[in-house]
Parts: sequence; structure tokens; C-alpha cells
Amino acid sequence: MRFEEAFKLLEKIVHELEENDLPLEEALARYEEGVKLVRHLQNVLKEAEQKVEVLLKDHEGRLIRKPLLEDEV
Repeated sequence: MRFEEAFKLLEKIVHELEENDLPLEEALARYEEGVKLVRHLQNVLKEAEQKVEVLLKDHEGRLIRKPLLEDEV
């Protein structure tokens, strides 16, 4: 599932849990579905973060690749 689709579905679940008077079993099922979506979204973001690289120049002016560190954000 694409990130955007999963995020929209998660928003819908949150809205349903906040606004509707769902039976307990249905509310728990929706909550579990939401937790799975959150985990999926976290994994997608982590993978994307690992792919981000910053191009830098070394002391001789050559471009080098360096992973983007959280401290540099």
C-alpha cells in the first residue's frame, strides 16, 4: 500500500473512532487496523530516510556521498 493511501485510511479510522459510537468489538478491530497502518507508515518512512543521501565535496573538490544524519536535519 502506498504511503498516501495508508495515511488517508489511518485518518479515516481515527475519525471513525473519535466521532462514532462504535460497538466495542468494531472499535477494537478498527484500532488494531490503525496500529498495523501506523507500523507500515513507520517502516516506509524509515526506508525513505535510509535512502536519503547528501552530496558533499571533499577537500579536493570531488563530490562524495554521505548518509543524512538526524543531527544534520
